[in-house]
Amino acid sequence: MNSRFCDRVEAGQRLAEQLCHYANQPNVLVLGLPRGGVPVAYQIAKAIRAPLDVWLVRKLGVPGQEELAMGAIAMGGMMILNNEIINSLQISRRIIQQVATAEKQELERRDRLYRGERPLPILHDKTVILVDDGIATSSTLRAAIAAIQQHHPQRLVVAAPVAPPSVVESLQSIVDEVVCLLLPESLHSIGMWYEDFSQTTDQEVQNLLQQSADEMAAIGS
Repeated sequence: MNSRFCDRVEAGQRLAEQLCHYANQPNVLVLGLPRGGVPVAYQIAKAIRAPLDVWLVRKLGVPGQEELAMGAIAMGGMMILNNEIINSLQISRRIIQQVATAEKQELERRDRLYRGERPLPILHDKTVILVDDGIATSSTLRAAIAAIQQHHPQRLVVAAPVAPPSVVESLQSIVDEVVCLLLPESLHSIGMWYEDFSQTTDQEVQNLLQQSADEMAAIGS
């Protein structure tokens, strides 16, 4: 197996091979984390003939060091905080609330953009496969997981092309299954594991959601 992925399409296709046992099951739903997780999730959904949707989550970046996550917020208002970072940097609750409010507005904007008038997908008693294009740390993913678990899925699977073993191990204790292809000991940048890691656009996310819906409609007709 190659040590890098050509792009998110290839990463999704290779992940789909590890998830083929979920193919053609009526209660399976694939959720991509926008934006980069959606092209990966689309390939999985297409291969296993399952519907595709998005599950929105936003990182709460430390002001002035936005790449450093002090937590994350997900759909439904679920918020996960990294108290270790918050305490070490002495970040006030007021600052946390300001950042959370701004990210909640962006989350709602993207939800309207991607979903339009469509309601949230029904997750109760479903097998949910939650997909991202890589997991450097689990903070944003944990917020998504916690929000999904409030809907009581029958089974929750996390799938990503690349993640450190320590992160995979931590996730295995809170979900039913973790599928990951590459397990580097440290993961400073997800992009280094892709030859092409171009930013996924909002339009691409919308197109893939529509394409998947059209394909599922064709299967059902």
